[in-house]
Amino acid sequence: MSKSIVRRSLLATAAMGAATVLGAAGLAAANAGPATDTDTAQNHKHQQKPTVVLVHGAFAESASWNGVIDRLERHGYHVIAPANPLRGLHSDAAYLASVLHSVKGPVVLAGHSYGGSVISEAAADNKNVKALVYIAAFTPDRGESASELSGKFPGSTLGATLNKVPFPQPDGSTGTDLYIRPDKFRGQFAADVSAKEAARMAVTQRPIAANALDETATATAWKSIPSWNLITRQDKNIPVAAQRWMAHRAHSHTTEIDASHAVTVSQPGAVTRIIEQAATTNSR
Repeated sequence: MSKSIVRRSLLATAAMGAATVLGAAGLAAANAGPATDTDTAQNHKHQQKPTVVLVHGAFAESASWNGVIDRLERHGYHVIAPANPLRGLHSDAAYLASVLHSVKGPVVLAGHSYGGSVISEAAADNKNVKALVYIAAFTPDRGESASELSGKFPGSTLGATLNKVPFPQPDGSTGTDLYIRPDKFRGQFAADVSAKEAARMAVTQRPIAANALDETATATAWKSIPSWNLITRQDKNIPVAAQRWMAHRAHSHTTEIDASHAVTVSQPGAVTRIIEQAATTNSR
């Protein structure tokens, strides 16, 4: 067989193969059909998922959100859980505000316990914050403190469980850090958490400066930003009556569950659900 015949045969075989591939691709495209409005909307919705920023409260730290973080990330959310300084309401809020300004796009901001006071202050005038989520948290009005709100209704047993530890402040004065005594931690803070986990939480708890609980709020983001509230009926830190009163005043979308104050650890699924409700409700 001549070389020219072989070359023509190879070229013909290649052309047939290319036509087969192109035909299959065209058939697949035809079967798939054009992109629908629903497809486009779903893709856009996925791309527009807000960043979720989680703020812990006193006697806890960012790892208290771990179960919530795992679930949110599995559902496609970008999550940030910054360390809350717990030094003073106004300075803590200023720090959180700087974190929020670094986030591009919409934000759902969630705060646990004292973290609720901080998010209420930090989110004021931030147009990117689309929803506030209060998890067993304070929602103070201007001029109110966490200490005042905790004592507004009977039921908190926190005071008797605290250790007070002096610490030096930058101006040379002495402040007071508050810790929950390790032997009281589980019963007071995390009764529905396993003994092993509660013991670990007691060791890693971050203290709050006493003055932070007494500083009064100067901003109330919940008056202009839609809010969701998870109330914990077995809470010994913030009385359930106080939680209900604050949630009602804020006109929050409210859910109640049987849980201790450490609900982010004991029931991360319930916490995640209310955060996702806030994230998927187009209310601002």
